[in-house]
Order: sequence, then C-alpha cells, then structure tokens
Amino acid sequence: MYLCKQIRVVMKLFFKKKNITGYPRSFAKRLTWRIMLRMILIMIIPVLLLFWLTYAIVAFGVAGLCDRLLKGEKEEVRRIASDLYMASTNTAAFIEDDLSNPDRMHDIINRMVKLNPYMRSCGIYFIENYYPKKGRLFAPYATRRDSTTIIESQNAIDQGNNYVKDEWFKNAIASEKGYWTKPFFDNDSARSPLVSYLLPIRDKNHRAVAVLGVDLSLAWLNEKIQPMSTIRRARAEKEWDPSLIMYYYMTDSTGTILVHPDAPRIVSKNIYDYITEGSYEHYIQMSIEERLDDRMVIDGEKVLVCAQKVKHTDWTIAIVVPSLIIDIIGYIVAGIAIASILIGMLVVYFFGRRAIKKNVKPLTLLAATADEVAKGNFQTALPTINTHDEIHRLRDSFGNMQRSLVNYTEDLRATTAQKASMESELKIAHDIQMSMLPKTFPPYPERNDIDIYGSLKPAKGVGGDLFDFYIRDEKLIFCIGDVSGKGVPASLFMAVTRSLFRNISAHVAIPSEIMRTLNNAMSEGNETNMFVTVFIGVLDLQTGLLRYCNAGHDAPLLVGRDVGALSCEPNLPIGVVAGYEYTQQEVSIDPKTTIFLFTDGLNEAENYEHAQFGDLRIWNLAKLLLDEQRHQPKHMIDAMANAVHTFVGEAEQSDDLTMLAIQYMP
Repeated sequence: MYLCKQIRVVMKLFFKKKNITGYPRSFAKRLTWRIMLRMILIMIIPVLLLFWLTYAIVAFGVAGLCDRLLKGEKEEVRRIASDLYMASTNTAAFIEDDLSNPDRMHDIINRMVKLNPYMRSCGIYFIENYYPKKGRLFAPYATRRDSTTIIESQNAIDQGNNYVKDEWFKNAIASEKGYWTKPFFDNDSARSPLVSYLLPIRDKNHRAVAVLGVDLSLAWLNEKIQPMSTIRRARAEKEWDPSLIMYYYMTDSTGTILVHPDAPRIVSKNIYDYITEGSYEHYIQMSIEERLDDRMVIDGEKVLVCAQKVKHTDWTIAIVVPSLIIDIIGYIVAGIAIASILIGMLVVYFFGRRAIKKNVKPLTLLAATADEVAKGNFQTALPTINTHDEIHRLRDSFGNMQRSLVNYTEDLRATTAQKASMESELKIAHDIQMSMLPKTFPPYPERNDIDIYGSLKPAKGVGGDLFDFYIRDEKLIFCIGDVSGKGVPASLFMAVTRSLFRNISAHVAIPSEIMRTLNNAMSEGNETNMFVTVFIGVLDLQTGLLRYCNAGHDAPLLVGRDVGALSCEPNLPIGVVAGYEYTQQEVSIDPKTTIFLFTDGLNEAENYEHAQFGDLRIWNLAKLLLDEQRHQPKHMIDAMANAVHTFVGEAEQSDDLTMLAIQYMP
C-alpha cells in the first residue's frame, strides 16, 4: 500500500500541467530542460569547489600517506635503536658480574656483535690500571669485517687509541645512565659515519670503572631507510637533485644530519644550512592543514615536510615531498574529474532527451492504474503496453503486486490464526512437561540426611530431557535421561519414559531390573527408532550404598573428598534392543558427597566459534566449588549454569540442558 501511494504522488507531480508562456508543454521537453537547467545552475559552484576539493584531497592524501610511511620508518629506526639499547643494557649486567675475569671480556663483546646484526662495532673501555696485568689501558674491541657475522676482535689501544683523555670517555664515566652520542666519523680509512650508545660499567661499590660503547653505522642505516633507486642515483651521478625526488632524512637535536640521500651531508652538515624559508622547530609541530598552507623551502625547492620524533632518542626523522609533485598530481586528478562531469552533462542532454520523450508516454496509463490500486482496488485492470522494456516490466510488476496483495492478505489471516494456535499448544505442552518434573526445592525440608536440587532448560519450547526422584522405604530412587532429538517428538518420548519409570520403580528397587523393564517397554513398537540415554540410581539413605545402572548416559561426578567420575558400564540406551541385559553396579557414598548428574547439553554447549564447554571445564569448576566448600546441590547447579551462559554468550542454545545434584548427609 505504501509503494502504491508513493507511485501515485510521483505520477501526479510528473503530469501536473503548468500554463507558463513560452515554456514547453511536453513532459519530455520539460523534464529535459528542467534537468539541464538545474544541473547548470547547481554545478557552477560545485564544479569550482570540486576542482579545489580534489586538489586538497590529493594533497591531504599525499600528506597522510607520507605520515604513514614515515611512521613505519620511524618504528624501524626506533626498533634498531631499541635493540642496541637493550643489547647494551643486558650485556652490561654480564660485564659487571665478570669484572674479576678480564679474559671473558673479548668473548662477551664478540658474542654481542654476532647476535646483533645492526651493530657495527662494540668495545669496553676500562679506566687506567684497572687490570695491572693487562697494562695501563685495557679496551677489548670487536667490529664487523663485512655484512656477515665474521668479527675482528682486538684491543683498542693497539691502534694508539688513548681514549681516557677523550671527552666522550670522561662524559660517559661521569654519566649516571647510558645515552646516544653526537654523530662522528670513524678513524678507519673509509671515514665511516657512526653514532654510539655509551653506558657506564660499575663495580660492586657502584664505581664507574669502564664504558661500554656500541656503534651504529649511519651509512648502513641510510641505505636501509632510503629507497634504493635514490641511493644508486646519488652515488652514480655524484650530485644531488631534489626537485622530483621524495626522500627521507634524519637529524639529531642540534640539526646534524644522520640520514640523507646525499651521502656527503651525513655528519658533516646541518639541516638548518639548507632551510631558507620556515622555522624548522615550529614547522614540525604544525598540523597537516598548516603544513600544506605554509610549506618550507629546502635546497631552493618548496617542499612538504612530515617529521616525527624517534622515541627514546633525540633524533627526528622526516620525509620530504616536493610541492611540484603534489601540484602535478592534484591538478591532473582535478582536471579529470571536471572533464568527466562536463562530458556527462552533454551526454545527459543529447541522449537523455530522446530517451525520455520516447519512453515516458506509457507512464500516464500506469499512473491512473496506480491511483486505483492505491485506493485498495486490487482487481483494477492494467493497461496494455506493447514495449518490452522496463515499463513493460513495471506493468507486469503491478500485475504481480495485485495478485500478491490479494494472496498475501488471505495467507496472512490464515497464518496468523495457525501460528496463534500452535503457540498456544506449545505453551500448554511446555507447562504439562514441566509439571511432570519435580519443581519444589528443597523437596524434603523435614529431612537433614539428603539435599537435592535440579533444573531443566529446553532448547525449544519443549524438550526431551528428564529427571525424577522420590523416596520409598528409606531409599532415594532417582534418574536422569536424554531423548534423542529435540522438540515435540522428544517431549512425548520423554513423557512416556518418565511415566514408565515411576510405575516400574514403585514396585522394584533394583536399578538393573527397572532399566530392563523400561527398555522392553520402550522398544516395543518403536517405529520411529528413537532412544533415550538413562542413568538410574537407588541410594540407601541409612547405609550410603548407591546401586546404579547406566544406559549410555554421561557418567555422573562424585564431588566429596575429591572430584571423580562414577565408573559406569557401557550399556546400550533404552529403546534400541529389546531383551538387553543391563549391568548393575554399586558404590558406597561418603558423607557430604554430592552426586552431580547432567545431560550432554552441558558439556556439549557451543559458543559462536562452535567450541564446546567440555568435560574439563566441568571438572575444574567442580574442583573449585569443592575447595571453597560450596558444592551443595543448588550452589553447584547455579555455578554450572552461570559458567555455561558466560561461555556460550549470545549463541543459540543447541541442546536441552538438564542437571541434577544430590548431596548425601547422614
């Protein structure tokens, strides 16, 4: 009905006549001109806005991409620095423990360099005369010969290194903790740019006796961060042209360059020497919008710089994108978007007018019919349309809608009545089923030698689980069962099983005899091949002797001195084979022991991932309740129910859940 009303409103708007001088009376022409006129008026400002918006989106996209790329490289640098920091900190402990054994120092630093591929070299520089037998100075030192794990180990003083007079050694000895040094060039022939992490080594009296120095090669770090194509180009041409190259650089707190594609700048130059416009410290604090509006000038080129601090260091890593690249990409994308809009408008005008004029005529007839259908006249005759297109399909859809509305109205009445009847019957069946089970707890308040609690939660309106118990001649006769299947058939089978159990056990108190008689009765005429797993027990309340018989049911738990499963013979479920001889067993129940019986709706309860609750969780929870002395029947069943509910969550209950707990308290 709502759809029909909306169609009627649209048709009236389309075919409403307006007598305006000079304005076309044809619907097709009016529609075409209205569309084009409104498109032109509406698109003038949006087209201009779209151009700048597209450019801004591209610029923001480039800036955002740079930030994400930079974050990855920053994390890589942080990880490398953190690895060297952690290696130094961990190794310092071994050095301090072995200060009495100077010969161990070479082994320690060799192992340290081998285990850390980012470490270029490592040395331990002791104060004067700390090891008199080793000479005035002792400085075991290890360095990588190449990219493999081959290590050259030597004493740093063998190369004439009188380090105790150097400022770095004095500062490190006086330092309370480790720190990263300013970048420097190594003394080797290649003049390798390095940065070191220095950590003071202290003896048992907390006196600084040595400095552990770990070196990170800036040349190697530069190759790891920079794109390889840029590095090869810079090396091959021996020059630096940043006009069309996106690149990374990294500086320390003073602006000294640590990483840069132009290798001669590393360590030797400061980033402030190349910035001719913009305050670097203020710039790196700007938002993306501010950086796009107020760009820096580096090496004579206006650029977008994205910079981030490297955690746990005083380093700043940045990515530089020339403005020319952003402008080219932005204008190209914006131009394509504008051109696409203009072409689309032309196509709408030239082809849309003809298509509209040709195809809208049959809509007039359908509009009149829609008015009648909207009023509730579902039998209104539809117009004949000879075209085989969407309008013809619309006409057919109207016909299907008319028939569907009539049929749906009738079916809805019948279905509503039938559903109400079924729900009422299921409610009655559920109430009848629940009335057959014990529901008053505690069932024997006048007795202090037995405590019983049970619960049954069917997966559907009615279920196939059962439990029952009663006392006759100072014997507690009880059972629990699980019928194959769920729903109404299982509930009927359950009702018959429970009634037969009551009738048979009223005359016989031998579990195996009750089971045998029950099986023969249920097997006779069992054309549906349904069966039920049953556990029957007879507990002598004076002696604590439990006689029981199990027919394919899960073994109950005994929760008393400890938690354990009751030993059960593998008998067949009842209803499978008539005349089957069931085996009876017996066991003495200790005082304050709880017999916990349950159906597979407990251990096979599933969550959304189809994982099962399992026997292990049942045992663990039972042990916890026993340790806390909360294994009384009601506490135990409530705890199990809460645990299953938490495990299953919002997943649909897959099977009937039944539990029965009996505590013997003579």
